[in-house]
Amino acid sequence: MTFSIIARCAGTGMMGIAISSSSPAVAARCAHARAGVGVVATQNITDPSLGPKGLDLMASGLSSDAALDKLFDGYSNAPWRQIMLLDKNGNTAQHSGEHTLGVNNLAQGKDCAAGGNLLASPDVPKSMVAAFEASTGHLGDRLLTAMRAALSAGGEAGPVQSAGMLIVHQVSWPVADLRVDWAEDDPIGELETLWGIYKPQLNDYVMRALNPSGSPSYGVPGDE
Repeated sequence: MTFSIIARCAGTGMMGIAISSSSPAVAARCAHARAGVGVVATQNITDPSLGPKGLDLMASGLSSDAALDKLFDGYSNAPWRQIMLLDKNGNTAQHSGEHTLGVNNLAQGKDCAAGGNLLASPDVPKSMVAAFEASTGHLGDRLLTAMRAALSAGGEAGPVQSAGMLIVHQVSWPVADLRVDWAEDDPIGELETLWGIYKPQLNDYVMRALNPSGSPSYGVPGDE
């Protein structure tokens, strides 16, 4: 009931994830990222604890492959989990257990990986990777291009109703954490609208945190 892409911008080191599902608030449970460390997508009968644990393992110096092996060492519920890890060097690791729901698949590319379950077509993850690799520009734009490619390839077997995008870069908090927790129609389109509003202000919000005396005005009534 979910498809997602995790990715890194090789030029900037920015990393992130975009995800969508028929379930509500999918990004709140499944999207995990830490600047300078990596990204984890944990989906399909989700265990959200795998996200922080996977990030901690990569923060300790393990590659994505080694972190995945360690994460599942002694973990009895692996057959029900679908998980993807991306480390700070752009290496990816993936797992889709035998109890993953419906049509499911995984795909890996340069600085990215995609996966999904209860898909309309097994080609969806491959289409996401191809779209990301062919795209240019800001990581957020590229992630959303991959999500549109997923819909064009069939997306989920049923309609998706939530979406989210989480991006990290250089600071300890997400530089973008945008969510559409429920939409009757086209949550990915609503996420694109949110990104269009947020993207021009992204650097301003970081500056306000790091250097408030030199930060730009808010541009709202009453702000001078």
